[in-house]
Amino acid sequence: MAFVRNLLGAKKILGRSITAAAPRKRAPSSPPKGFLVVYVGESQKKRYVVPISYLSKPSFQALLSKSEEEFGFDHPMGGLTIPCPEYTFINVISRLR
Repeated sequence: MAFVRNLLGAKKILGRSITAAAPRKRAPSSPPKGFLVVYVGESQKKRYVVPISYLSKPSFQALLSKSEEEFGFDHPMGGLTIPCPEYTFINVISRLR
């Protein structure tokens, strides 16, 4: 009887440790903490997840300002929309790292 209790106790402990070690799943639309979603492209928008720290970078701010001047603050995709060519966005982002 004690063996069965020990076995059941071990299964509970093992079950808790497996649950705690399993990665938590999040909705694909929500970025990880410390990141934000931007949609980039002229006709077809592509989703990028970038660090929030990019918002303080002058080149990223310039890209956002230019986007605001041309297109305003209408963001139908739910995240920031930057309607510039994808290669321009990648060029700016690659310099920020």
